[in-house]
Amino acid sequence: MATKTATKASARERLLEAANELFYGEGVQTVGIDRVIEHAGVAKASLYNTFGSKEGLVCAYLDLRYVRMKDRITRTLTRYRTPREQLLGVFDALGEAITDPEYNGCAFVRATAETAEDSSIRQVADNYRLWMRGLFTELATASGFAAPDTLARQLHLLYDGAGQSARMDRDPSAATTARAAAAILLDAAARADSTTAS
Repeated sequence: MATKTATKASARERLLEAANELFYGEGVQTVGIDRVIEHAGVAKASLYNTFGSKEGLVCAYLDLRYVRMKDRITRTLTRYRTPREQLLGVFDALGEAITDPEYNGCAFVRATAETAEDSSIRQVADNYRLWMRGLFTELATASGFAAPDTLARQLHLLYDGAGQSARMDRDPSAATTARAAAAILLDAAARADSTTAS
């Protein structure tokens, strides 16, 4: 007779999932470390041995959000064939996040709004933003646009605005609206490039 072995999540995994739920739902400053420990069902020493401090846990939580968002976007982009379609597909990935009933805005914006400029939390957020901007730049370059850095910055602003609008205005269609604006922006950039070339 085969026996089933249940895999119990490690203290690290439980702490991260508790932090993800509580920090994302209520804010990194609002939620005390004791609540995270209690929610995770681990000893206080587990948190300090694994993450060193609350700030270390917040950084790990944001790293987890970064990996999950990156995976969602990367997975979504596999549905599109051309770099131009993928540029617009980034907004489709955002739309998937926004329409999730648990959506509570950008975790990075929320966390950095509550931290000091020199916090390591800001560095994690900066890494995420650099990746996003780099993705837009890479896809704009692959699409053949003459000024990919400028276009990437414009698209990133639309992306950020859609996320904020979804949260602040409770607008689940914000990503769709931003995607339509991005398509207009891409068309305008293509026309400008062809005028310059001729």
